[in-house]
Amino acid sequence: MKHEWKKQEKDLYGVKANPVMVDVPLQKFIMISGKGNPNDTDFSDKVGALYSLAYAIKMGYKSAPTSNEITDFTVYPLEGIWKQIEDSELVKDNLEYTIMIRQPDFINREMVDNALEKVRVKKPNPLYEEISFDTMNDGKSVQILHIGAFDDEPVSFDKMDEFLKTNQLERIESYHREIYLNNANRTEKSKLKTILRYKIK
Repeated sequence: MKHEWKKQEKDLYGVKANPVMVDVPLQKFIMISGKGNPNDTDFSDKVGALYSLAYAIKMGYKSAPTSNEITDFTVYPLEGIWKQIEDSELVKDNLEYTIMIRQPDFINREMVDNALEKVRVKKPNPLYEEISFDTMNDGKSVQILHIGAFDDEPVSFDKMDEFLKTNQLERIESYHREIYLNNANRTEKSKLKTILRYKIK
């Protein structure tokens, strides 16, 4: 059986263009941090290193004997946590971020280390040394599907903020998470699909 996040985790990834509350469980990620403009090559290089490792993990799991009924899985989408600059104009060069790719619950550190060892030989990249494997727990959150250019995201954030006011909820962090459902390099800006999420109480 193949685990496909689009089909089997619709509560997290099947969100529509209206804000909804969601309880996000503890999740595993491979991740790498950075600073600066996401349009710079440093950012795209880090994305490339993450995907190289993510596919190496997938192939390693798929080729290894397992007692798990799940024998394969679809690689999860790229995600990013971005520091939101309050009360000022957005300056992309000043952004801080952590980008990541979620791993299924059945992937463990040994599997990640084995994949890392293989991908270092097959596709050498010094950025692998900056990648970590860890868990994150968003817990109670609000999320929305933003359709369109990244620069137009404030429109969707306004909808989320209004949803909070209406439901007497409160945002508890200045960071937000973005989940990229399609490839920005191969998709028209007007058709980009990005899940926006932040924690609430």
